Amino acid sequence: MTLAEEMTKAQSAGMLTALWAKETPDRPAAYDKYGMRTFAQVNARANQIVKLLRSRGVNAGDHIAFVSNNRAEAMEVMAASLRGGYRLIPVNWRLTETEIGYILENSDAKALFVEAEFPEALSAARAQPRLEVKLAFGGGAEGFESYEDTLAGFDGADISDPQQGTTMFYTSGTTGHPKGVFRSKLSVIIGAESNYDRFNDVQLCVCPIYHGAGLTLDTRIPMSYGVPVVFLERWDSEVLLRTIEERKVTHLHLVPIMFQRLLALPKEVRDSYDLSSLKGVLHGAAPCPPDVKRAMIEWLGPIINEYYSGTEGGAGFRTTSEEWLQRPGSVGKRPQGADMKLLDDDGNETPPGVPGTLYFRRQEENPFVYYKDPEKTENAFKGEYYTLGDVGYFDEDDYLFLTGRSADTIISGGVNIYPQEIDNELLKHVAVEDCACIGAPNREWGEEVKAVIVLKPGYPPSEETARSIIDFARGKLGGYKIPRSVDFAEELPRNAAGKIERRKVRAPYWEGRKIQI
Repeated sequence: MTLAEEMTKAQSAGMLTALWAKETPDRPAAYDKYGMRTFAQVNARANQIVKLLRSRGVNAGDHIAFVSNNRAEAMEVMAASLRGGYRLIPVNWRLTETEIGYILENSDAKALFVEAEFPEALSAARAQPRLEVKLAFGGGAEGFESYEDTLAGFDGADISDPQQGTTMFYTSGTTGHPKGVFRSKLSVIIGAESNYDRFNDVQLCVCPIYHGAGLTLDTRIPMSYGVPVVFLERWDSEVLLRTIEERKVTHLHLVPIMFQRLLALPKEVRDSYDLSSLKGVLHGAAPCPPDVKRAMIEWLGPIINEYYSGTEGGAGFRTTSEEWLQRPGSVGKRPQGADMKLLDDDGNETPPGVPGTLYFRRQEENPFVYYKDPEKTENAFKGEYYTLGDVGYFDEDDYLFLTGRSADTIISGGVNIYPQEIDNELLKHVAVEDCACIGAPNREWGEEVKAVIVLKPGYPPSEETARSIIDFARGKLGGYKIPRSVDFAEELPRNAAGKIERRKVRAPYWEGRKIQI
């Protein structure tokens, strides 16, 4: 049997880590701030986890959750879920105790693996009687068993009856509780990143591992190809560059706000690090201002590749640096054979150049539903088509340009305004570090455009600065898109994918009003 055939067979049983533990047992699988673990060590720990869970009555088909920073234990739990037939529930540690408690209860999780530094998660778990297993790592926690000590009681030999597991991410909308995106099967990944060289490549994971990008793109895929993963726990621009140089990182995934923070470093600092090991920088998850992306390509070269997809699936758009430079702002050409359409508010398809909400046909195999929420599932669909809520247009050559999200649309005097394109222009202003345009109340027009700005160091939050920003927008945007006012903030709320949470920016301006557009 060839190695490729062994990989396909191992994937079907969730045992790819076991394959690499056999082929290259001493090769590093994970680096974090606590040290290094080999593929043999990660594989043994995954077997111990499955054996522990089975001994407590947690069996294939059951749901298990984890709350963790970017560290090796999260990789071990993932490897266990893949071979034990479990549905893995990654939980955002930034959530409140109530929000974490909702996900643990709604997901029907029977086991929780949690890093001891998150008191909200610990407290939420203590209130969940369904949890058969509660293990804490990275320190002690009242009411929790020690991850290391408990697993030491089980041997690390490969289980004889592996069964492939899957994952269920929770995605939050503009209102209400998070939604579990449920599929019956795990997506196939062998072949998705066949350009990996497992003997020479190194992946860096700086996106949170509870998010789809951190868990799948930065961890599951390289791990499945026998490639080491370097975990960074928190964002630090210079630490990122130093890590790339020291670990000879070849691949990483970033989101646009990370691009902005890297570019904000003084050029002499950026130039002081050797980044020549980099082969590919993947980005997506949030719209990228064209000037920011162009600056990154000029700095790192044509190694930046963009994708567009969502937790629910669909999309499948990819674009290289060379392709993007020919069509700045595009996320790529409509994938061949993809069944999708752009619809206006009346449900009519929009012509080239005219924005509409993007809809994808429901997958015939392995379709998604929102877990235990048929109403939300039904509301996401129009017939056989569903939407991620993104708004955009196709050009004459079938390249997609995203302009925003339907929930973020500003409606002023009956005209739809997409705030992302305004953000993209204002970010070019010399004083602007970050920006979120929203719809603020206007008695006559319903809403008006307001820019909420984070200033770069050295620029005062003054009326003069605000006028300068508004004047800067004139001539670059249509008159109806120009902000009527500017407010300043210390920071803007962003989710794990780096997307502006506009509803949080917008909320204070609409507080106490009976009618909210």
